[in-house]
Amino acid sequence: MFEDLRRQRALKRVVPGNGRALKRFRWWQSLSRALFYLRLTAGDGRQSVYAVDVKHGRQDSNGHVRAHLYLDGRHHAESRLPAVFPVPGGAVEVRASSFGLKRCHYVTDDGAEHQLVPDRDSAEGRRAHFDRKHPALSRWTGAVSAAVLVVALLVLLTQLAEQLTRPQEIAQYVGSFTSPVHLSGWANTAVGLVTAAASTERALRLRYSLLLDGGVG
Repeated sequence: MFEDLRRQRALKRVVPGNGRALKRFRWWQSLSRALFYLRLTAGDGRQSVYAVDVKHGRQDSNGHVRAHLYLDGRHHAESRLPAVFPVPGGAVEVRASSFGLKRCHYVTDDGAEHQLVPDRDSAEGRRAHFDRKHPALSRWTGAVSAAVLVVALLVLLTQLAEQLTRPQEIAQYVGSFTSPVHLSGWANTAVGLVTAAASTERALRLRYSLLLDGGVG
């Protein structure tokens, strides 16, 4: 029920587009822009191409990042994120994380979900191409990213537990905890950079876990 209410609120945020043309993806936009496509075929066989365009660093006057929906190359609608765009046979759902998009899916009226196809020149498209060309290495890369986030989460939890149990008022009831890992300033910075890289890699595949990715975002 809560999900239905959130979906209805998102639908109300959608406003009509202005018909402008979709600009092609440029290589320097790799980490600042996401562009995904959806091809739908009508009952009469006519095919339409929808495109979802999100510029991560660009915010509106209210501080919101917006998603733009294009139909056959023309601006069709827009909404702040998270966005739900009605399209024939269902809706396109778009949600962002701190490191990119965590969702850009076509959800049919019967509940089936299909991830949209990223533009070939985008960072998401290059990651998808790498997955097709080198599936084994791609799986290994994904596993390493997940492992990095698990280790980072464990380090964070142990350090947090030490800080919380340090006051005498708390330690006398639950005991004090000493973290087995103590990192220097530069080591903490290095862990932060590696963790951000791992979360970015997962975002390029639209993988998201509230525990892992949300914990570092």
